[in-house]
Amino acid sequence: MVTSQTQPNLSVLILAAGLGTRMRSNIAKVLHPLGGVPMINYVCRTASALMPEKIYVIVGHQGEDVRKAVLQELDETQVEFVWQTEQLGTGHAVSMAQKFFESKDTTVLILSGDVPLIRPTTLAALLQKHRSHKDKGATCTILTVRVDDPTGYGRIVRDDSGFFLKIVEQKDASEEEKSIKEINTGIYCFEASKLFRALAKVKNNNSQREFYLTDVPFILREEGEEVAIYLHGDPKEVSGINNRMELAEMEQILRRKIIKRLMIESGVTFIDPSNVYINELAIIGKDTIIYPNVTIEGATEIGEGCVIRSGTRISNSRIGRNVEILDNCLISDSEIEDGCTI
Repeated sequence: MVTSQTQPNLSVLILAAGLGTRMRSNIAKVLHPLGGVPMINYVCRTASALMPEKIYVIVGHQGEDVRKAVLQELDETQVEFVWQTEQLGTGHAVSMAQKFFESKDTTVLILSGDVPLIRPTTLAALLQKHRSHKDKGATCTILTVRVDDPTGYGRIVRDDSGFFLKIVEQKDASEEEKSIKEINTGIYCFEASKLFRALAKVKNNNSQREFYLTDVPFILREEGEEVAIYLHGDPKEVSGINNRMELAEMEQILRRKIIKRLMIESGVTFIDPSNVYINELAIIGKDTIIYPNVTIEGATEIGEGCVIRSGTRISNSRIGRNVEILDNCLISDSEIEDGCTI
């Protein structure tokens, strides 16, 4: 259950330092817009809904720009920015925050800044599993999913009793292990003190010379610690964005969610929902009718009973009640009073 009170024994750590080379961009991956806002903002919003004591954001590439984006979503009192000046892997990224946890007895929830659809209820269920595993709680809990094509992902290997054994990467997997459909999503809960103790034992003896967070669950298990698995049923929700195609696919998913919410919760009519672009910041009143090929961007607010006809683009504007906007209009940074026809 998502709480309405601050959880003093919970901290959230968001990994957001990488450039994202597969995006083929000079812009840090987490800054790419999704629904009109940087994708990391969705992750920050979800993290905030859990009411943690503090949210830590690991920044590196274009760190100041990432900081500005995060502060659009979070208050400065909620967040601490941690610099990873060299990108030496996910394990190294997490270790940069160690100084903040040296005297804390807390659970650390680790998220990636490029997984924008993750929901608070899913993370709350992960935390519940972490705290209730075998009636005493786990040291580490991994969020996993099963997919039809696991190629390229780390496989979750279980023992004969169905408990965690190890994470094996694609390049290291045997043919039998490659057939496993359950994969690591990169979302974890750890008990802080044991996390950082295990991180100190991670080696970078791999082709990338990087320190991988995925080594930590195995190290903990070898030390006799409890490592739990929370198997989630919706792979799309926990999907990361790694390239432009995945960004476009995620944009379509988000757009459908926005339009569905406006239809069901706000009473807005869309003549052709598949041919409209609506920014997630937009507010639209009930009984408004949106025709095909309309674009609504930025912090736009449209009142009740309006008609927005085809080919119109509205950006960062306020539209009053009972306004009709005719075909092929451009309205930007403007205010239109009630009852007007444009």
